[in-house]
Amino acid sequence: MATTDRPAPHLDARLLTAAHLVRPGSVAADVGCDHGRLAAWLACTGRCPRVMAGDLRPAPLATARETCRAFACEDRVDCRLAAGLEGLEPGQVQDIVVAGLSAETMIEVFEAAPWVFAPGMRLVLVPATRHEVLRRWLARRGFALAADIPVQCAGRWYAVIAADYTGKGREPEEAWCQLGDTGLYPGGEGYKADRLIRWRKRLRGMPDEEERARQLAMIEQLEG
Repeated sequence: MATTDRPAPHLDARLLTAAHLVRPGSVAADVGCDHGRLAAWLACTGRCPRVMAGDLRPAPLATARETCRAFACEDRVDCRLAAGLEGLEPGQVQDIVVAGLSAETMIEVFEAAPWVFAPGMRLVLVPATRHEVLRRWLARRGFALAADIPVQCAGRWYAVIAADYTGKGREPEEAWCQLGDTGLYPGGEGYKADRLIRWRKRLRGMPDEEERARQLAMIEQLEG
């Protein structure tokens, strides 16, 4: 991996974890780049020779461009006004980072770009909500988790997920959708406690009593 002596932006714990899951030497896309610090970090550290940074809002994109100028990496970060993966073509990027969007929005972004479902593609994801929805979709659509790291940041628990396309879809169990592989990492118990609380709250409004009872039994088994 190429390295540089250029200073890189500071990233919070969740974004730094995501950055380290981007494969060295890959061309990456940062979808919804916002302030541009993640894209600039990937370029400044030499982890990626080129980064495509997109946002659908002009103001954040202007901030991202200023970030890249401030860290002298604008020659390697292509900041573009775009929704999702619009404007990118098959084979143009190997790793795609999406952080801070809901699981549902992430799924919409990927379903609108069929070229994502190809061998060699890696998704690095930090969902803002509904982690279980995202894991379920990944499993069904043929992605295998390469990492599922629990990170506590600003008082909240996040899952930082790296998923590689295999083409082998499967129907996952609900407990796995809720917790994934986070138990393999430090912080797994804290993440688990947080997710179980959220899981219980969502079940309160479930109209199917039989399914609610089944899931409550699963929660109690995990808690025990």
